[in-house]
Amino acid sequence: MPYGPWKKKNKATKEHLVENEEVSGGHAGAGSLGKSAVNGAGLPAPPASMRPKLVFHTQLAHGSPTGRIEGFTNVKELYAKIAEAFNISPPEILFCTLNTHKIDMEKLLGGQIGLEDFIFAHIKGIKKEVEVYKSEDALGLTITDNGAGYAFIKRIREGSVADEVKVICVGDQIECINGCNIVGTRHYEVARMLKDLPRNKSFTLKLVEPMKAFEMLEPRSKGGKPGNDNKIGTGRSTLRLRSKGPATVEDEPTEFDEKAIKKVDDLLESYMGIRDTELAATMVEVGRDKNNPDEFAMALDETLGDFAFPDEFVFDVWGAIGDAKQGRL
Repeated sequence: MPYGPWKKKNKATKEHLVENEEVSGGHAGAGSLGKSAVNGAGLPAPPASMRPKLVFHTQLAHGSPTGRIEGFTNVKELYAKIAEAFNISPPEILFCTLNTHKIDMEKLLGGQIGLEDFIFAHIKGIKKEVEVYKSEDALGLTITDNGAGYAFIKRIREGSVADEVKVICVGDQIECINGCNIVGTRHYEVARMLKDLPRNKSFTLKLVEPMKAFEMLEPRSKGGKPGNDNKIGTGRSTLRLRSKGPATVEDEPTEFDEKAIKKVDDLLESYMGIRDTELAATMVEVGRDKNNPDEFAMALDETLGDFAFPDEFVFDVWGAIGDAKQGRL
């Protein structure tokens, strides 16, 4: 954000990946597909003269003057432009939200930005270290990444192991697991690391929370499930960012796109413990004109070759796309 992040698909084998466990994406991220971009090998970034001449307004989420940015085609370039506008280092940026300064995971910047959207950048705040006793197989965390090397917590399931550790919060970057620095590790790999930690033993997390202004201090958030009314962007058109290849201005997502992407994103969380709207959008795009699940599976292999999705997952995604086409979602 092909048949699974941990091993290539065995055509004769059916298996589930991480079950209801920790990975999201967002978000996160506009650059979340890495090598698995829509066009496989990817395209070189276009020259500055060919990039979309669009201007966006931005602020630091904890408070700042308003800046103007333009000329970016992917999330890393976006972070660089924001950093330049506020004279900070790009690695200081954890993630961005659209149209709110709050740590609202439903407004997390993903692969598309509405042409009228206001971008809020959340930067590094307090570092903290916590010891967690893993009393159950699942910690109850959903993880996403920011498209630039940081994995962070997108959701905490109520009543879970992680929910009992009140210092762990939605929006926290996971910097280290048991002393192992995981910066640069993809969200699904972080989820697997957490899943594979032995049960009935303690482990240590080093976290970095987003900087907060005084008025932003509020009760700890669990991170809500995206609702059906969670539109992408506020204008009629959006700028779609890709990790490889040029950004493109596209029409606002259709009802089919929104419902299909949401359902596929839900399936990613169920099977792999991640949320990644850009990966979900890519899968919907791949399946839009396919006639049967075999054709879809082959196209998915070509497009997202770094993933090894299990057969059941691919079949469920195909079903979700079909349901969206028929208006059953």
